[in-house]
Amino acid sequence: MVKNATSYSGSGLRDWLVQRVSAVVIAIYVVFLVSFLMTKGELNYEQWQALFSHNVMKVATIVTLLFVMLHAWVGLWTVFTDYLKCTILRIFIEVLTIFALVSYFVWGVILVWSV
Repeated sequence: MVKNATSYSGSGLRDWLVQRVSAVVIAIYVVFLVSFLMTKGELNYEQWQALFSHNVMKVATIVTLLFVMLHAWVGLWTVFTDYLKCTILRIFIEVLTIFALVSYFVWGVILVWSV
């Protein structure tokens, strides 16, 4: 069996499942945030800070951020393998993408836990 070293999991089924599960998690988080914003009316800084000061919200935000990163990686990896035929260029762009996604995740964790 041939495995692609830059694939997220080496399995198309697992990649498909990661995409679907991550989409559901992201959707639940977005629905919660939108419903929170709709019920609060005029939102001020204290309400926003109170929401994100709870550890449950911090963990939910970090989990959602992780799923956003996984969702982005699987989607971008698919686009890269479909459209970038030069292996060296594709691997270079994939490494840059991984670096960017990890940086965004670390930055998000720092932001969420600094509140």
